[in-house]
Amino acid sequence: MSFCKSCGNELPEGNVFCLACGASRHLPETPAGASAAAAMSPDVTSNTQPMATNVAGALTYLAGFVTGIIFLVADPYRNNSVIRFHAYQSIFFNVAWLGFWIVWMIVSAILTPLTAGIFGLIAMPLIFIFASLGFGLWLFLMYQAYQQELFRLPFIGKLAAEQAGVRP
Repeated sequence: MSFCKSCGNELPEGNVFCLACGASRHLPETPAGASAAAAMSPDVTSNTQPMATNVAGALTYLAGFVTGIIFLVADPYRNNSVIRFHAYQSIFFNVAWLGFWIVWMIVSAILTPLTAGIFGLIAMPLIFIFASLGFGLWLFLMYQAYQQELFRLPFIGKLAAEQAGVRP
């Protein structure tokens, strides 16, 4: 097991960036007494992450699959397996959520006239409950990403971990 040269935390094998501070595993060696920023060339400092890993991970959930895609293609973040995991989970969660709502609206549109509006009376509170649960899950995922936890949703989290290259 190796250690981060920036913050000293343990680095799991296979990760390119530190899970705690987001620093690259391959920071240049600095002479004793010299600061890391002084030893870096301008090219190396321009490639560092402008934002902490936990903030970037939480922001992947902010606007659904749009921010997930942005963080997957943005250069400093696409190399971080933790941010990639949250981006993929955000994309998969939002696509599944959108699919659920489309199916729910089709079923509601078909069953409400067939039941003379009775299903519509039942569906109204269910819509509120589903929306509240979805919003709460979205906030929970953002919070877990901010806390640097790799909380995996059932099925979706496994797919996201496989895509991001995160080990169980």
